Amino acid sequence: MPGQRAIARQSLPDVIANDLRERILSGQLVEGETIRQENLATEYDVSRMPIREALKQLDAEGLVILTNNRGASVVKHSLPEIGELFDLRTLVELELFRLAIPKMTPQHFELCADLLHQMDMSYTANDVLRWGDLNRQFHASLYAAAGCTLTMDFLHRVNLQSDRYVRMHLSVLHQLENARKDHLKLLQLAEAGDVDGGCAFLRTHIQRAKTQLLDLIAAKRVADEAG
Repeated sequence: MPGQRAIARQSLPDVIANDLRERILSGQLVEGETIRQENLATEYDVSRMPIREALKQLDAEGLVILTNNRGASVVKHSLPEIGELFDLRTLVELELFRLAIPKMTPQHFELCADLLHQMDMSYTANDVLRWGDLNRQFHASLYAAAGCTLTMDFLHRVNLQSDRYVRMHLSVLHQLENARKDHLKLLQLAEAGDVDGGCAFLRTHIQRAKTQLLDLIAAKRVADEAG
């Protein structure tokens, strides 16, 4: 008789945190917006305790600022902070890619190619929300062979904070086709074992998104203030 198998179960705070995280990353909850615990408790039909636990998770991830008396608010990064997020990505991802390329196996390439296929389907469906998650998975798969678990954990936190800006870059600036070409090129350079070429192209990929996004967000904030 087979033994019992453990099935992962999410707690109520985890479920709420996941939903709130997606609402923040998708822009449904906008930067600077106040999040009232009592309103969320009514919306999710729960007590305030799981709401507060969920908000603590998002506060630890840097997506909300939790206060004792006023609930929480969605983090609003300054333009220099947004630039810093992408500069951190550049520093960390280039080092991971440099270490990973010589160690990548056919299995790594196969996984990356499969994720690119899934991303293509999300482009066709215009599913930017799905694309954000796949984008993180693809980049993580490019670097997995480096074997740097702690660095990958740090990168995951940075990517959570930059994800909403990446989605804005794709949807508002219509960069899906360029992103598709860039990701395919990154995989091809990795398959060719071209460490220098791959890292140089990765730098261009991230920094171009940074420049375009900062221009977009700066203009949007000026328009919002004028309106």
